[in-house]
Amino acid sequence: MIEYTHTSVLLEESIDLLNPQEGESLLDVTLGLAGHASAFIKKIGPSGSFIGVDADSRNLQEAQSRISGSADCTFHHSNFLHLPDLNLPKVDIIFADLGLSSPHLDDPERGFTFRADAPLDLRYDQSSGVSAAKWIKHSSEEEIAQVLKEYAEVPPYKLAALIHQSDIQTTTDLVACIEQIFDFKAKSYMAQIFQAFRIVVNHELEALDVLLEYGPEFLNPGGRIGIMTYHSLEDRRVKQAFKALSTAEIDENTGQDLAPAPFALINKKPIVPLDAEIESNPRSRSAKLRGLRRVSSHS
Repeated sequence: MIEYTHTSVLLEESIDLLNPQEGESLLDVTLGLAGHASAFIKKIGPSGSFIGVDADSRNLQEAQSRISGSADCTFHHSNFLHLPDLNLPKVDIIFADLGLSSPHLDDPERGFTFRADAPLDLRYDQSSGVSAAKWIKHSSEEEIAQVLKEYAEVPPYKLAALIHQSDIQTTTDLVACIEQIFDFKAKSYMAQIFQAFRIVVNHELEALDVLLEYGPEFLNPGGRIGIMTYHSLEDRRVKQAFKALSTAEIDENTGQDLAPAPFALINKKPIVPLDAEIESNPRSRSAKLRGLRRVSSHS
């Protein structure tokens, strides 16, 4: 059995940004191995309440065993794509860390890493949906090219044609296709191509859109939402959504404010890791953390 260790990215910065207080309620939609959750639970204390959501049942089980705080804790095995269906109460804080958790990368059998030969799965929840290998098998060359273009941002057409005509079953099969098309450039493209298929089989961007649409509505007055992203496709969505929510409604004719913005940005520029954190945890290097606060009805 693999013993998982996990280093939480921007941990102190997340605490500072969202400022959890004794007795508050908190929803973590990407529970992972409970690194951030454990720190949050210490802050909200025994009078607080915590809700943890994770698509990976093994992560959820491990996280439950790790959370030792005495806050009132409930857990949901679900992708936050289904957030509106979970019948959750309003909360004071919502947190999402959109990065991979350590088990996904450290367990080769999950298929998330191109450095080991394993079935090309890439699902967070292996009990639902289809693996990346099956998705490729049942997709057209055009669909594969679209995913590579949009989510990997690499030259897509030759690689899509080769993948489509190949029998892709394992990570090694996909690596071989990438190396055949891109030759000496293959190594620099590898991570983003695996990322592209991971995004599509887990519906990651659709899930983020759901979180951005419904998450703010789950916040109590004065409530905060913090989202940590790891690539531009995610960060762009968060930045644009937060900007729209924190912009006052304006009369097109007069330019006057018709209604105040219901939310305010906590930080105008994203928080990024310091050099020391990147050095000790290279997986943190692309992280960006943004926060939004629901304007209190009394302000």
